[in-house]
Amino acid sequence: MEASSQPAPRLRPRTIAQVHPTRRGFVLSWWSFTITFIFLRALTLAIHEHVAGLGNVSAGGVHLHHYLWGILLVSLVASAGLIERSPTWRVWMGLVFGFGLALIIDEIALLVELKDVYWSGAGWVSVGVGIIFISVMGSVLAMTRSRHRDQ
Repeated sequence: MEASSQPAPRLRPRTIAQVHPTRRGFVLSWWSFTITFIFLRALTLAIHEHVAGLGNVSAGGVHLHHYLWGILLVSLVASAGLIERSPTWRVWMGLVFGFGLALIIDEIALLVELKDVYWSGAGWVSVGVGIIFISVMGSVLAMTRSRHRDQ
């Protein structure tokens, strides 16, 4: 009996270093988003419950919502993406983009309602959008391949 002439199946990357540099930023963005979103939910709950003296960030008596920092970070990543495309920059842009996007999505209900609904029933919209984003992006990353052969 002859050996099969079919090529051996290609193994999926097992470490982040094995992921092609153009795809690595997307994977890191997804991880960064997921970790930041979970952390923000825990942190804001701790602030809401007055744990360990944690409090809101304010300037001149005005509460600065964390979506403001997210918009700033996503804008910086967009600007950097127009200038630089090296693998090292892609890693950092992916991480910062995921972090900034989580800051925005965590308060998406506030942006839709144009009032602070974080702890009301409408605030659960942000949780739903965050979970959907994590799920969809994870599925897309799992089901698709890079245009380039993963190393």
